[in-house]
Amino acid sequence: MAELNTLRALSGLPLTPVGLADSVLVLIDCQNTYTRGVMELDGVAAALDEVGRLLERARSAGVPVVHIQHDDGPGSLYDIAGESGAIVEQLAPRDGEAVVVKNYPNSFVGTDLDARLKGLGASHLLLAGFMTHMCVNSTARGAFNLGYAPTVVGAATATRTLPGPHGESVSAQAMQAASLAAVADLFAVVVPRASDIPD
Repeated sequence: MAELNTLRALSGLPLTPVGLADSVLVLIDCQNTYTRGVMELDGVAAALDEVGRLLERARSAGVPVVHIQHDDGPGSLYDIAGESGAIVEQLAPRDGEAVVVKNYPNSFVGTDLDARLKGLGASHLLLAGFMTHMCVNSTARGAFNLGYAPTVVGAATATRTLPGPHGESVSAQAMQAASLAAVADLFAVVVPRASDIPD
């Protein structure tokens, strides 16, 4: 059997993250939506704690932070004018931190995120948030396609069990592993934890 390798490695792209000081932190959809009810994610509390550690480091280092917030309109699971779609209190944006509202899984579609990042002179992005298989995946791919170098912090993401194509359930653990592996194959460096990001 052939040795397993990523397309990223075979293409000669970097396999290790750049330092925090040279990055912009992008927090994707850290909203109440994912903390309870039908959209509660597997391991969301631990993932939010990991996002918090990453955010604290970024703020202490003076690294730019951009919060992404998904909006599906009034009364929806992602109602940003209501409590359900609000950013979780422990990660609430501070003065001076940008908030970008999106309507699609890829945070660059229909938003000014690219313009904001270019205004910051960003080339390296640190991505964390939810859901791993959906908006984190889509945003990492979008960033790569626009010429950014994204890094995804695995423990600062989470997802949920989904119905499979043949009526079976695909566990959240399987979804998480497959989603991170798919992103790491080309689109981003994937590290296990926030502590794996050098200063």
